[in-house]
Order: sequence, then C-alpha cells, then structure tokens
Amino acid sequence: MGRVRVALGLLSGAVAVALCVVLVDTYVLRAEWWQVRHTVTGESVAPQSEVGPPPGPLAVSWEQATRTHRGSVAGYDGVAYQVARGQVVTASGHGIEARDARTGRARWSYRRAGWSLLGWTSTGSRVVAYFERDGDRGDRMLVAFDALSGGLLWRRQDERPAAVSRTTLRWPAGSDVLLTADEGRRTLFGVSAVTGNRVWRLALPRGCRLFEGGAHPSDGREDLAALGLRCAGPGSDRGHRSRLLAVDPTKGIVRWDRRLGSRESPEVSMLDGVTLVSDGTALRAFDDGGRQFGIWKGDGVCGDLMCPGVLAPGRLVVVYHPDGTGAGGTGAEGTGAGAADAGEARMEAVDVPSGRVGWSRDVPAYTALAQAGGQVFALRPRLSEPLLPAGVDIVQPGDGSVTTAPAPFSMDPDLPGVRPWLAAAGGLLYAALPQAAPRPDGAARLVALRGGLAGTGPPELGGVPEKDWPDACSLLKKADLAAARLTGYVTEPRSASAGTVRLPHPVSCTYEPRGGRRDPAGSGARRSPTPKPSAPGSATPDPSAGPREGGPERDDGGEAAIIGLTVSVRWVADTDAAASRMLETLQAAQAQARRRHDIGGDEAYEIGPTAGMIALRVGRCVVMVEANRPPGAAARLARAVAYRLRHLSQARS
Repeated sequence: MGRVRVALGLLSGAVAVALCVVLVDTYVLRAEWWQVRHTVTGESVAPQSEVGPPPGPLAVSWEQATRTHRGSVAGYDGVAYQVARGQVVTASGHGIEARDARTGRARWSYRRAGWSLLGWTSTGSRVVAYFERDGDRGDRMLVAFDALSGGLLWRRQDERPAAVSRTTLRWPAGSDVLLTADEGRRTLFGVSAVTGNRVWRLALPRGCRLFEGGAHPSDGREDLAALGLRCAGPGSDRGHRSRLLAVDPTKGIVRWDRRLGSRESPEVSMLDGVTLVSDGTALRAFDDGGRQFGIWKGDGVCGDLMCPGVLAPGRLVVVYHPDGTGAGGTGAEGTGAGAADAGEARMEAVDVPSGRVGWSRDVPAYTALAQAGGQVFALRPRLSEPLLPAGVDIVQPGDGSVTTAPAPFSMDPDLPGVRPWLAAAGGLLYAALPQAAPRPDGAARLVALRGGLAGTGPPELGGVPEKDWPDACSLLKKADLAAARLTGYVTEPRSASAGTVRLPHPVSCTYEPRGGRRDPAGSGARRSPTPKPSAPGSATPDPSAGPREGGPERDDGGEAAIIGLTVSVRWVADTDAAASRMLETLQAAQAQARRRHDIGGDEAYEIGPTAGMIALRVGRCVVMVEANRPPGAAARLARAVAYRLRHLSQARS
C-alpha cells in the first residue's frame, strides 16, 4: 500500500510538473503580452494624388532611417517600402510600421521580440506580415492588420508564404487573397486576407517547385500573380529550366505558363498590365495574356539587379545594359538597339502591346524608376562624376526629353540593406537608399523630397549660380605647398558639367610630379570612396593647354614629400544646412568615417582606415582633400583649404 501511495505521489508530481511546463510555455514563454509591441491609430489619412514634384531643385520634406536587422536567417536583412493610401509602409526584420506619407509622423507599428519579419504583403485594405522565431524556423506565424489603423485582424500559424523576395521581403497577394505554399514548395494555396482561411489549392506542374531564397522570384498585383518555377526536364539535372507561372489570385486558376531560358531563379516585376522577367539570358516583357511583346537578350542585360521599368500611359519604359551580349542588346522588336557609347545604359519606350520602340537613348545607369502624373522619375547615383549629389531626372515618356536636378543627398547603391527605390505621390518624391551608418550593421534611409525654391542659378546646380563655385586649384597657395614640402609638382585641373551646364572653374586639382606620376612601392593609388559615377556629365581635363606650370603651383625645389595630392570641390549648396546634409550623407555611406574637430572648417570627417582623406565643409562648400603619403598630410593641407575657403566666403559676403 505504501508503494502505491509513493507511485501515485510521483505520478501526481510528474503531471503537475508537465502541466506547469505547458502553462509556462503557453502563457509566459509564448505569450503575446511580453513578446509583442503593437501600436495602432484612430486618425484618418487622406489618399494622395498621383503626381510627383515639378521639375527644378528638390528639398527634403522629411526623412527616416531604419536600422538593418541581422537575424538568424541569412539573406533576409533588407528593408522595403510601399506608398499607398496616404501612408508609407516600412518592412524590415525588426517588424512593420506605417507613417503619414505627407509628414512622416508615425501611425502604427508591430514588432515581436525574439522573432524576425521575413516577409510581408498587402492587398486591398489589409497588410499581412510573416514572422519566424529566431533559431526555430518551424515556429512561424502570419499576422494580418488593417492597413489604415494597424488593428490586428487575425493570426495563423504554420502557413508558409509563396516565393518571398530577399530584396523586398514581399510575396504575391491580390484580390484579398494571399499566396502560400507547402513545405516542398510544390503546391500553392490561396489564403483569405479577410479571415485567414484557405480558399483554394493549386498543384504546380509536375516536376516543378517554387524557387526559395531568390532575389525577386515573384511579384503580384490585385488581379494577377507571377511566380518563377524550377522545373526538371528530361534526363539529368542539366535539363532543369525555369518557368514563369501566372495565377489568378481570386480563384487559383493558371492564366498562362511560359518557359524561360535558364535554370536560374528569375527576377520578376509586375506593372499594371505588363510582367517583366529577367532570367540571366534575357529580359522579357509579357502582356496580360502572356504574349511576349519585348525581349532584350544578353546574360548581363540587367547586371546584378532587375532592370528598372515603369508603365507610362501606353508605353513600357525600361532601362537595360546594351552590352549584355558583349556587342549590343536586342530591342523589343528583335532588332539591334545599338551601342551606348555616350552612356552606361539605354532607356527605351516600347508601345504596349505592339512591341514597337517609340524612342531609345543612352542614359546613366539609373538605379530606380517611378511614374506619376504622366512623367517618369529616374534616380542616378551621381549627378556628375566628380560631384557628390545623386541626380533625379524627369523623363517625358512621349519623346524621352529630360530635365535634371541634384538630389539633396549622396548615395552608394552598392551598399547592402535596401535596393535603391523610388515612388512619387502627392507632389512628393520618395527615395530609399542604403547607408553604412550606424556601423557596422548599416541602415536604410527614406527621404521624402518636395519641390525646392528656385534660385538665381541653373536648376542642374540646385539654383546656385556657377560663379559661386571656387577654383579648386586656387585653394592651396605657394606658401601652403612649401610648408608641406610639396615641390617639383604641376597641377592637373579637371572641370565638370551637370546636365547641360558646365562649371567655369576646375572642380578638381591633382598635384603631379613634373616628370610624370610617381607612386612608391606599397603606397598604392587612393581613390575616392564614393560610388562609381553614373552620369553622362563628367569630369574632363580643363580645355586650357596642358597642366598649369609656374606660379604657386610650381616649385623648383627638391623631391616632393607628399604623394597623390588632390583637392576637389564636391558641391556648393544653396544654404549651409543643405551643404551639411550633403556631407552627412557622404560620411554615412562610408565603411569608416571619423569626425575631426581640428581642421578648422564648420564640419570635417576623416574617411577610410587611414588619415589620407579629409572631407570638410566651410559654409556652403563641401571639399575633399586626398593625400596618399605621408600620414597626416591630408589633414594639414585640409586646414589650409579651410582657411582659404573661410576668407573667400567672407570676401563674397
């Protein structure tokens, strides 16, 4: 009898412990009350008109930075944006948030501690986010919200989104239906965005499965979703080819199915009535019925990213690399598009659905396009080669004519975190760009731009008169060079243009040995850490006859002590605040940047791992001083440049 009591006691204790574990796991470890940070709003917001800012200078209306989330799942650390219903929705690994598109004021947000957002989508008046628990990919959840208030609508566990994009974190949805998939990625399901219940099931073609982890393997709009498939062909693995499947999200019916030219995961972009897909062999354009009306051949026709494209009234405007095949691309009608000798890419306007090319011209390597009010907005990483600002072109889709304006920021499109992105609405232009700060994780910066004040100068220079730009070769005098033991050198001036405007004075001045370039072993040639130029306006040698000799730039002394000295005027803004913003965005795009307080300018940063590059601001001017060797030479000469700029500014005022 005693043994029975002991056994019952042990059993009761085990049951109590198990019950406690279950209760703690359910109501503590997995409880919503401590994991979730959820804010909602009851304020209304008016939709925006479909129009961007007018041509001319641009100014910052508001901006917001979102820190990159380094979660447990590699590759899903991007940041994505959407402008709709008067809001800007931001999705990152941290969670999802919505802001007023006009003011940038926060409206609602949702985050889960210990979880990462690995996907999101929107359809109708609903936004749905996909979360996975850090360290346990089997623990996942879909959470649906009202798009305007952020109110929670439903939660569903164990659903898996269909073909999430790594770059935008989005997956297809439309007509209040989300597309999900099974574990093997061989079956599609339609999940109601209203209730969270499944409404249809679609088995993929035999031997086919969805791509997983692709850069942009799917896209969708309200009436159609397109997904890339990896399908096995006859024989060995060499027969695998990708396909593009278009599905009606309302009923789960296949609209059309097209074979592509490679086994790689395609990049898919859906516009209103047009589907673009790049598969590593060509860029293809399909209409709503699945008819291919455009193809641009070449394995590098889109480079490392999807070709930017927008649908203007009646025309598809697309940017591609014409040397994708090594000898020029192929136009939408299968004819040669010609080589882009003057630009780095080519922009074409193709009539839909005839496929005829309306116009074609060489352009900078635009990183993003947006369309609003019958105009196409194009973002270029650099206004001109030696200048700091990015550039915004406004393209008329009818004839391809362009007006150019500087963006009030500097950017490096090759940084991770966010793919450069544009949207236009309500008279504003929204631009997203990656930045290295805060280091080491980096962030995405969203900038809302409005039309700025028109100055007395050309709009290509932000309204600043050309005469306000100093001569870069006049910022160091003979005494400055002699104090730095800089002798036996001549200057190599370079000028620049922005759009159709050519600056009257050199914007860059390089000091070279009279006998030719000298670079001691191990010194290397330093280059500016700013992004690769992407503009047709570029730095060119000054039209004067050869290097400047004599005067303060030449000294008949001994061997030079400084190697690789260059002084560059990178930008002259209309206000001190605008120049400060330009310098701040420059340093934020660098892997290493340190604030210097001993240069003498208004602001200064040391760029790079050594002290060989100094970026400084004096008033409205942003200048960069570079010197390879010896250490500290750039800082000493930057003090002299700051002194000259200060006196020049006082003389003009």
